Amino acid sequence: MKVPALHILCILVVFTGLSAVSAETVENPASVFSSTLYISPNDFEGSDSERINRAIAAGAATGKQVVIPQHNRAKDGTRTLWLLDTAILVQSGTSLVLVNCHIKLSDRCRDNFIRSANCGLGITDIQPLTDIHITGAGNVLLEGADHPRATGDSAKMLGERTYGTDAGVSGESQTGDWRNIGILLAYVERFSIENLRIKDSHGWAVSLERCAYGIVRDIDFASTGNRVIDGVTKTILNQDGLDLRQGCHDITIDSISGYTGDDLVALTNILGLGRTAGTTESTMVSAASNRGDGQDDIRYITLRNIRGYCAGGHHIVRFLNAGGLKIHDVLLDGLVDTSGNAKRCRAALKIGDSNPKWGGVTPLGDTCRIIVNNVMSRSEHTVLIAGSLADSLLTNIVKYDAPGEPITYESGVENVRRVEVRNINTF
Repeated sequence: MKVPALHILCILVVFTGLSAVSAETVENPASVFSSTLYISPNDFEGSDSERINRAIAAGAATGKQVVIPQHNRAKDGTRTLWLLDTAILVQSGTSLVLVNCHIKLSDRCRDNFIRSANCGLGITDIQPLTDIHITGAGNVLLEGADHPRATGDSAKMLGERTYGTDAGVSGESQTGDWRNIGILLAYVERFSIENLRIKDSHGWAVSLERCAYGIVRDIDFASTGNRVIDGVTKTILNQDGLDLRQGCHDITIDSISGYTGDDLVALTNILGLGRTAGTTESTMVSAASNRGDGQDDIRYITLRNIRGYCAGGHHIVRFLNAGGLKIHDVLLDGLVDTSGNAKRCRAALKIGDSNPKWGGVTPLGDTCRIIVNNVMSRSEHTVLIAGSLADSLLTNIVKYDAPGEPITYESGVENVRRVEVRNINTF
């Protein structure tokens, strides 16, 4: 993981300022530095979630950076674990830095690791937020619960298709929903998520809804679609890595790595008619609707340096749109399949879907201006065109250790228009 130069500068400022701190205050440096340079949850009382959220509220009020350090100086003693019962809620202007820390969901938690504070249960009118930055410095791990209350998406029944201790519990939702997402931002502009490891997520590890002008980079995922819990292997579905949903635009995704139970990176633009924001009936916290006039198209997205695989055998990268929602102006440059001798993925890149569940093959032009460059994979399909594709370029595609052609036209060549294919190789 890279440590941004800004954080190195902050460290230098801290140590440079030591000469001005009295011997009395040096005895409690965390308090001194948090009061002058940044804010720490160690300055607050309550549960770990409460202390972190109080620090974020103080940071929003003062304009200071919020730092979660490695050592959690809790009331019952110091430890190197931050245990969340509820989500960390980030606000406009939040700069949250995680320093060599381990954050874990508790067995009581049925919530996200981190969520933008403008959305949640019962919030039907989501107001935009701006300038949210979540940065890891050093070795930072976000880890799922030992006994998750729920996993999977809103189509998965707990205890039947996917694990959850809430299965059969009266008064609790019996399917997954957006609370199973690790980091969830909705209607956020000017944001960044950097330098994190996310392990054993309860559903999608990171999901962005109607977000714009942002950067997601240096994120490493570790999930397999199942886990051994109390000595028994349990299924945990929908463990995508990074998902971009309706309306996301002007976003750069760089240096994504690791392995996931489901798609490693997905641009997913599909409707969920009749579902409003803030309910537990959806895997989206905002309404899965189409606001019209292209507002909910996924567009102007750059993906670079994707190195990983789907341990569940699905797709490394997936572009899926349906129901009049479009995906256009997307650059994917650099996709390396790192599965080695592991289970072969179905596709390195899947574009579209003919399944009626998603609305079938999209009209020509709904998925367009896609540039795919520099792909190497041993997947069953390297580039799988299962929907429509227009006005696009596929170049420098390498398929190895697998039979068949690098480009598969599953939905038929009649659903492809003005797509240039160059330098395609099989080894």
